[in-house]
Amino acid sequence: MKVICSKENLLNGINIVQKAVSTKTTLPILEGILLNADEKFKLTGNDLEIGIECFVEGDIRENGSVVINSKIFGDIVRRLPDSEVLIEVKENNLVVVECENSHFEIKGINPNGYPALPKVDKENVLTLTQGKLKDMIRQTVFAVGSDENRPVLTGSLIEVKDKELVVVSIDGFRLALRRKFLENDINDFSVIVPGKTLNEISKILQAGDEEVYIYNSNNQIVFDAQSWRIVSRLIEGKFLNYNSLLNKEFETRVIINIKEFQASLERASLISMNDKNSPVKLFIGNDKIVITSNAELGAVREEIKVDIEGNNLEIGYNPAFLIDALKAVDEDRAAIYFITTNAPCTLRPVIENSNDFAYLVQAVRI
Repeated sequence: MKVICSKENLLNGINIVQKAVSTKTTLPILEGILLNADEKFKLTGNDLEIGIECFVEGDIRENGSVVINSKIFGDIVRRLPDSEVLIEVKENNLVVVECENSHFEIKGINPNGYPALPKVDKENVLTLTQGKLKDMIRQTVFAVGSDENRPVLTGSLIEVKDKELVVVSIDGFRLALRRKFLENDINDFSVIVPGKTLNEISKILQAGDEEVYIYNSNNQIVFDAQSWRIVSRLIEGKFLNYNSLLNKEFETRVIINIKEFQASLERASLISMNDKNSPVKLFIGNDKIVITSNAELGAVREEIKVDIEGNNLEIGYNPAFLIDALKAVDEDRAAIYFITTNAPCTLRPVIENSNDFAYLVQAVRI
């Protein structure tokens, strides 16, 4: 194999596929990146749970393939001059890397034992812009659970039904939901994608109008942006009935300014950030929300003006959960629906018929 490419393109490809390289394995080949030069120059990382392929623009002089240790290869390329890089495989999988006056020789691994990425049929393809998918992941993945005893909650539900895309994450204490109407026809489907996969995808997606194609079969899902492709296993099981959790009944409805409420909560949480047993307390009434927190360190009181419909209420929350939900909303204002002092509150759009997003946060004892 012999390839010449720019350091910039090569490093970008390495950074993408390294997200799927295993760091805890007894198989040395999985600690490597598969380099393959054929019609295109392709890099691959695969930890058997998630696999990433990235095509790097380059001048292929000789076809071939090799596996090279990901960390060593990445560290070398990052420190090379900003110039053309030559990668050549000699006998016994010896990899030569040259750039200007730098010359490295690295022991590679025979590529025959490298696991191939699963093949997934492209029968039912969902097409989104990368920017929109990136936003929907950002606005929901923070609520993915970490309890391995409840595996279905360690991923996000991605569901298409009646030309509507829904992404939902639930960790047992909160729920995050985003909806998008689809213009193109696509068959209904419902899958649970690991949170790890979505976190890695969000780092690769660009905030623009370039398209990404999503398709799934055989317990695998693919995110294909043409210059890169991610294949991930799906989580088996039945997701929670999220619609049953989003009760539209309420005793108190409050219209808030997102930034103002978020800033007040962030200041109030400074007192209790090191004390998990000290929630913030909200008193809702008289056209205002009074936020208080008492901890071993001290006490704080914040007050903001709001529009209130319904009964006065006193209720407590983990401030971090409320702040995460507020950060995920791109609107200036939102409505919060409260039922009782022990029930979750729900953050929704101000327009009552809109269902673009919903964030549910469980109340705590005060």
